[in-house]
Amino acid sequence: MTSLTPMVAELVDYYDDGEAARHFQFRLLDQQQWPPPEPGQFFMLSVPGAGEIPLTFTQLPDQNQHWWALVRRMGSVTSALFRLEPGAILGARGPFGRGWPRPGSDQTPVLLIAGGCGLAPLVSQAERLLEMNLGPVALIYGARSPEARVLGRERDRWQHKLALFEVIEQSPGQTARRTPLDALPDVLAHWGHEPGATFMCGPEAMMTALSQRLIERGIPPSSIWLSLERRMHCATGTCGHCYLSHRYVCQSGPTFGWPELELLMQQPVTTQTPPLLSC
Repeated sequence: MTSLTPMVAELVDYYDDGEAARHFQFRLLDQQQWPPPEPGQFFMLSVPGAGEIPLTFTQLPDQNQHWWALVRRMGSVTSALFRLEPGAILGARGPFGRGWPRPGSDQTPVLLIAGGCGLAPLVSQAERLLEMNLGPVALIYGARSPEARVLGRERDRWQHKLALFEVIEQSPGQTARRTPLDALPDVLAHWGHEPGATFMCGPEAMMTALSQRLIERGIPPSSIWLSLERRMHCATGTCGHCYLSHRYVCQSGPTFGWPELELLMQQPVTTQTPPLLSC
C-alpha cells in the first residue's frame, strides 16, 4: 500500500520547456524507494511553506530513484516551486491511481493524442511502446501556439521513432482554428493505419469529441483510453475535487476506458456529499 506520508526528495535539475512550463528532475533521499509506478500514474509533490500539487511522471524513477515531471506555473504552489534551485528539499508521495493498460504482444497500431500539457501523462506510455517495438505508433499533438508546445526534447527524440503530427491551434498567417479533432482524418489517411488502441489526454471536451469520432470510424470503444489527469488534487479521495458521478477519479482513474467513462458522464451527479475515504 502506498504511504500517505511524504518521503524526503531533492530538486536535482530543471530546464524551461514551453510557455510558463518547466521540466524538473527530482530524487528520493536517504535510500528511500518508490513502489514501482506504471505509466499514467501520478504522485504528490510537497513544497514546504506553499502546499502540495499532483504531478505526472514524465520519466519513471530509475534505479537511483531519479525521475522527471513537467510543471506549468499557474498557482501559488507551482510559483513557489519555480523559485527553488537545485538542492532544495521537498516531499513526495505516491504513486497513485490507475495507469495506462500494458500493450499486448501483437503488432497493433497505436495512436496517441495529446492536447497542451496533456502530453505529459502520455510520455512514459510512449516510451514503453517504443521500447517494446510491437507495431506502428503515431502521435497527434495539439498546442495553442508554437510557444505553448511542451516536452520539446522528447518530441525531437521521437521524430525518427514514431509518426509525429503537430497541430497548432492558431499560428501566424493561419485563418482557421485547427485542433487534433480537425486533423484526425488527414492524420489517419497519411499514417495509413486504423488504430487498434488509442490513448489520449487533454481537455475533456476534446477527448470526448475524438472518442466519438473514432467510434464513428468503426474503432471499438473498448480500445480507447483517456486520462483525466487534470482532475487530480489530493490523491486520497478526501477532498471531493475529482468526484465524477459516484466515483473518485484519483482512486478509480485517472485513466479510464471509454465505455466506463461514457457511462460515468451520463449518470446524474449525486446531490449528496460524497463519502470520505479512510486514510
